Amino acid sequence: MHLDGKQILRHVSPKRIVWPVLIGLLVTAWLFLRDFDAKAFSAVEWTGTSTLWILLAVVSVVVRDWAYMVRIRVLTDQHLDWRRAFVVIMLWEFSSALAPGMLGGGFLFAIFILNREGINMGRSITAIMNSSFLDGIFLAVMAPLLYYTAGKSALFSGVQLHTTVGNSIFITFWTVYFLILAYKLFVAYALFVNPHVVRKLLLALFSVPLLKRWKHHAIETGEQLVIASQGLKGQNKSYWLWSIGTTFASWTARYSIVNCILHAFDTTTPINDYVVYGKQVIMGIIILLSPTPGGSGLAEIMFGSFLGEFITQGLSSTLSMLWRILSYYPYLFIGAILLPRWIRKYIKAERLKL
Repeated sequence: MHLDGKQILRHVSPKRIVWPVLIGLLVTAWLFLRDFDAKAFSAVEWTGTSTLWILLAVVSVVVRDWAYMVRIRVLTDQHLDWRRAFVVIMLWEFSSALAPGMLGGGFLFAIFILNREGINMGRSITAIMNSSFLDGIFLAVMAPLLYYTAGKSALFSGVQLHTTVGNSIFITFWTVYFLILAYKLFVAYALFVNPHVVRKLLLALFSVPLLKRWKHHAIETGEQLVIASQGLKGQNKSYWLWSIGTTFASWTARYSIVNCILHAFDTTTPINDYVVYGKQVIMGIIILLSPTPGGSGLAEIMFGSFLGEFITQGLSSTLSMLWRILSYYPYLFIGAILLPRWIRKYIKAERLKL
């Protein structure tokens, strides 16, 4: 398999961060002007407890990335040291932040990064494909678990299910969920049962005239699945315990950020942390459908709709912005700093080989 480095790098140019930032800021500004309440801002009392909760939100960000770093080291058989693991994760998060979730979230770029970090193509494909598979499994497991334990009315309490809009959001959630589930079951069959059958199926499916324009991508996907399947054979229990454990730890830390932010500010009602966590799983799945980079715009709107009941009226847009400042924008700016340096290092290494 050959990856076109120039083509991949064009899709992750630091210049592209303008669009997600601009979309997010414009939506936040619109929400702020629509819901601004001077009394709500003047009533906020910042205390030592508030500072502690914000610090815990920052800790959640650190734990999220640390868990991903541990996982990528496990999946590459400790080939990466901690510094290189940090660079890989930051660049991967950067590429994901620039791509709509349904387009793979920087999947090919992540393989490209690992390969240029000295990891052979087979192991790179195995590590990234397994990472993507494990992330999907987290959502596939947690969504129904939270739905049946927290309850439909609690998780969708902010979207008024009896209305047309609320009902469409509910239907959208389950539609996207079952699409994710079907895809992950398909990948699971390819990875752990018979990748060669899946490769043949993809080839046959995309030989149909209507789908023929994507045949090349289907062939590459089939090859990736075969390579990844071979790479996962014979992995021991420790490999799976660490990779699954760090996946759940990272996603839990990711969703804990909002819980900490809500606790840092005065709220209209007591916070049910389990419901807040569950609402974020629902939001995360729906945001995958967004055509904008990193779900910009839709994420900010959904924050107020789903979590508004736990927020003092007039503060929703502010807390939404704080959430994105902690959980999204840092990866755009860190990636924009690291990528040019990484490219210079990669180009220098390529020239030395000539």
